[in-house]
Amino acid sequence: MKIKNKLTVACAALLAATMLLAGCDNGDEDKTANSTPKEIKSIGLMVQDMSNPFFSSMQKEAKIQAKKIGAKLNVQDAQLDLANQDNQISAFIEQKVDLIIVSAVDESGLKPAIERARNAGIIVVAVDTPAKGADAIITTNGVQAGNLSCTYLSEKLGGKGNILIVDGTPIQTITDRIKGCKTALKKYPGVKVVGQQASKNDRATGLSVTTDMLTANKDVQGIFGMNDPSALGASLAVEQAGRQKQIIVTGVDGSPQAVDELKRSGSSFIGTATQNPAEMVRQAVKFGQDTAKGKKPKKTTILIPSKMVTRDNVSEYKGW
Repeated sequence: MKIKNKLTVACAALLAATMLLAGCDNGDEDKTANSTPKEIKSIGLMVQDMSNPFFSSMQKEAKIQAKKIGAKLNVQDAQLDLANQDNQISAFIEQKVDLIIVSAVDESGLKPAIERARNAGIIVVAVDTPAKGADAIITTNGVQAGNLSCTYLSEKLGGKGNILIVDGTPIQTITDRIKGCKTALKKYPGVKVVGQQASKNDRATGLSVTTDMLTANKDVQGIFGMNDPSALGASLAVEQAGRQKQIIVTGVDGSPQAVDELKRSGSSFIGTATQNPAEMVRQAVKFGQDTAKGKKPKKTTILIPSKMVTRDNVSEYKGW
């Protein structure tokens, strides 16, 4: 009897322990499943490179939106370093932010960090460039922007001439612009690409790679820069070579610096296809709020249209 009683007690204890563990597991699962914030009280904004005025504009709008909804804002600059962005997301997870808005340095490389954030219940919205694993992607229609810029360049060349392409880092946003440009060029068989090199998306490397290409290619009439900093660097290279009367340049962004250059007499820079960084942030915050309220939009990829700004219409352009 004593042995039987001991076995009964042991079995009962084991059953109780099993039920307790099962109860803990269910509780954890419920917590994970219901961890999406009910309100956006804190926002983490991650930009690629704050030296680019495009991202300064994002920061400015993020401050406006955070104040508007009563949320705290933390802005981080990756300085074009994937490891920095990975660490920044880890910090945001520790801080338990509700919404991360990120312009990813590497759309695939940041996926594990984004997944960690989402598993922690954080809403993640990719802006400017796609990022795998994000809840939503909000960006310029890059193919349209590249198409607009190279169409305008080709038209101003009269449909014939040799051009250079100042490419950039291999992220989707930029590859889309190059794709759009080359699609446009198919309509102008008289326009030939005689050189293409990648900058680091900034004015300094735009200047250096264009200088190299101009040295290698004496017969050039036009240049497409895949963003304004690179295009403005290209324009400076043209000016330093004393060829501003022979070569015209277009870009993509619609940046304040591009606007100034369009207004400058004698510049080789003649046009830019717009982006709207502030609208990207506004849309990202709206997506976050809707998701927190249980109204997650069905559309998770939002493309913002681009327009061409030239010397003829720059006075009508509102800018960033």
